Amino acid sequence: MQTTLTIIRYKNWAIPFAFISMAIFRIPFLLNRNISFYKLMGSGKNGTFDKIPDLNQWAILAIHKNNIGNSISTIEKLYGKFISFWLKTFSSEQFIFLLEPISGHGLWDNKEVFGEFKNNETYFGPIATMTRATIRLNKLKYFWKNVAPVANKMNHAKGFIYSIGIGETPWIKQATFSVWESVEDMKHFAYSMKEHSEVIKITRKEKWYKEDMFVRFNIIDTAGKINGINPLKRNQ
Repeated sequence: MQTTLTIIRYKNWAIPFAFISMAIFRIPFLLNRNISFYKLMGSGKNGTFDKIPDLNQWAILAIHKNNIGNSISTIEKLYGKFISFWLKTFSSEQFIFLLEPISGHGLWDNKEVFGEFKNNETYFGPIATMTRATIRLNKLKYFWKNVAPVANKMNHAKGFIYSIGIGETPWIKQATFSVWESVEDMKHFAYSMKEHSEVIKITRKEKWYKEDMFVRFNIIDTAGKINGINPLKRNQ
């Protein structure tokens, strides 16, 4: 079940149109028979969980019923003519990930949106992960106090390549999408870093989340630029 994550940067003068797109894009997505699930999301600063939004940067996550293939098509083929025209008019850059879920657990909007996970633990090569949660209102204070500082350490972790913080609802429905050089590097950060493993234990014990999901993806293809570069090529 192939998935696309499109990161969009809007021009400064077009930021109001970015907000409008969060409402108006729902219509073409609902009419698109090839998309089984989609999310229109904002973005935090600093590449991870952040209370301060990046008003220039937004994201579209879409799960496609039919396989796209091994290379990324145009925005028009992915999302339709209207969204393609909108982004050409108001945005300055887009970067697209073409992904295949390979393992994971959890629900999104109380649904298994990626179907049944294969839980392939023998995958080799660069890997992408997405961690998302709907945070209980009475746990927001604890979440931001404990999780955000740990997430900020990710940039210095071994094997880390790239990350972006995205969310449906500011401060409440949050997700981090990250790219790693290997499964081993991702696991080392997730489970071997003391601060991170302790936060994981606390979130489960104190039930911070109404709903949560963790997914690993095979990166099939990427295309585009953000801030003038390919974010997966550090030395570019």
